Amino acid sequence: EADFGAVETGKLLAKILTSRNPDPPCLPKHVGFRGIPDLPALPSWLTQQDIDYFASKFDRTGFTGALNYYRAIDLSWEVMGPWTGAKVTVPTKFIVGELDITLKFPRMKDYVVGGGMKADVPLLEEVVVLEGVAHFLHEESPQQVTNHIHDFFKDK
Repeated sequence: EADFGAVETGKLLAKILTSRNPDPPCLPKHVGFRGIPDLPALPSWLTQQDIDYFASKFDRTGFTGALNYYRAIDLSWEVMGPWTGAKVTVPTKFIVGELDITLKFPRMKDYVVGGGMKADVPLLEEVVVLEGVAHFLHEESPQQVTNHIHDFFKDK
């Protein structure tokens, strides 16, 4: 957490929001976040005004709340225990970016794209993998995401 304070908040957020590398982040301990290179330019979907706004909020509150989500992952599993094995039983369309870091989690891509998800989401109608898009797909490719959502609901 202290390492987050070693780098300018806006620079850190810009790097997180614009990452195109789906591999898990690996920061050498002796460098940490200070080794984050400057971005050449922000993508069209993210403005400096956006970064400044987000940074102002984290500068005021710090990163503790955001990091606590990850600190509580074991507790989340424990709390959700009663629903282990529950199925999602509503019509579903799953949209993910091909560069989303979550697809690199062990066995995740096969689960999502290879059909494993269908066992847990029996009414899964379609899995859409958007090419060249990362984790923030609604920001990176808003028209494609909107079209997929619209097409999904217009048939209902």
